[in-house]
Amino acid sequence: MQNEVLANFYERDIKKLIEELNQFKNEANIWKTQGSTKNSAGNLALHIAGGLNHFFGATLAKTGYVRNRDLEFSKKDVQRSELVRQLEEVIPIVTKTINSLSPEQMKADFPIFFDKPNTSTYYVIVSLLAHLSYHTGQVNYLRRILEG
Repeated sequence: MQNEVLANFYERDIKKLIEELNQFKNEANIWKTQGSTKNSAGNLALHIAGGLNHFFGATLAKTGYVRNRDLEFSKKDVQRSELVRQLEEVIPIVTKTINSLSPEQMKADFPIFFDKPNTSTYYVIVSLLAHLSYHTGQVNYLRRILEG
């Protein structure tokens, strides 16, 4: 049940990020920043898609995904439809991967270094969920600031 709850939270929050992107009236604003905010909504969307594909896809599900983290923050002017497509495609990767993990796998060390030694897979999954929510909030803030 714990896995299903986490998978549902991910699906809900990725869909919320998609909804935020779709609420931009002016698509060009997806690539703008304001004030001390350094990353655009578009770059945050690329970052979330890349990170989830890396940690869930490549690391846990062995999809073969190769991450280019620098590109997540330097690439510009990707069409909204492409950002949405990438986020929609990562939902089943994340949810199927979480739902496939046994209690023993959730307790085991995450296969790669995350933010400190000896972190459990469960710890990483919860941390990444918080990270997704944080960046979704930033996208919401940017949209409201840039479009009034």
